Amino acid sequence: MAEQAELAFVKNLVNTLGSQPVTFPNDFQQAPENTLKRVPVLQIQPENNEIAVQVDVPPPPEHKKEEVAPITTVQVTFKSLKPPFSITIPVSLADPISTVKNEIAAQPHAPPADAQRLLLKGKALADAKLLKEYNVKEGDTVNLMVKPGFQWDPTKPASPPEALSLAPPPVSEDSLSPTPPAGKKRGHGRIPSVVLSPTPTSPMQEVQDIPLVDEDGLTVSAEMPADTAIPQSTYQTTISRPEFWDKLVTFLRSEFTTNSDALVAFEDFLNASKGSLTASEIAKIRDHVGVIGMAGT
Repeated sequence: MAEQAELAFVKNLVNTLGSQPVTFPNDFQQAPENTLKRVPVLQIQPENNEIAVQVDVPPPPEHKKEEVAPITTVQVTFKSLKPPFSITIPVSLADPISTVKNEIAAQPHAPPADAQRLLLKGKALADAKLLKEYNVKEGDTVNLMVKPGFQWDPTKPASPPEALSLAPPPVSEDSLSPTPPAGKKRGHGRIPSVVLSPTPTSPMQEVQDIPLVDEDGLTVSAEMPADTAIPQSTYQTTISRPEFWDKLVTFLRSEFTTNSDALVAFEDFLNASKGSLTASEIAKIRDHVGVIGMAGT
């Protein structure tokens, strides 16, 4: 019991002494073994001022070569809502948008490059900028649209070029004989001529040329009056009404969580229908709905 009391007293005394500040006298000198070693100084001979001690100079640091990031190729889907069209092609992120449009135009049933408009999240892609500047990633979808006034139908097959009919040269008796007759030299044959086939008539013209016969055997003229006007389609009548677009923007706002996404979808639908609308109809639609497009259009 006494030993434990003495041990507790010693611990308390050591803690008390350790907490007290240490004060050194003015003439205090530290022991030589505890003194820091001095940094060696170059010794210079006073005669010729030459360095007597040689110090090894460390080698210069190696220059690290910058690693050039490889050009990555990603799969991007280009999709059009109206008319429906979708393709997925590999594109390089280092290519400009104009090159990407040319790659799209090379695909079957795709619109030409000068008529294309590419939009990513409602933002139009400029031809002079690179694809990587828009942070395009693997598997992204880019909206494909055509400029107003350009008619594009992916389901319509490409029109074949006009065929050329080659008229064979007339066959003469001299050409059929294996050897020319005596005293007559064989000359050059006649060059075949190229004759263009006549322009095919339109289906409407062919129908007008064919006479129609009624049940009584009387011939009825198939010619149509020149002033017959083609009635406007119900689709054109519907999309030209501002009330249709008012209902559409109300439906989109109910489907999307944010108003900005609904306005982006509204712009996509309206841009896809600009080819069938006039400038005054578009202005009436925007005034009625209250949505202003890009650049105030």
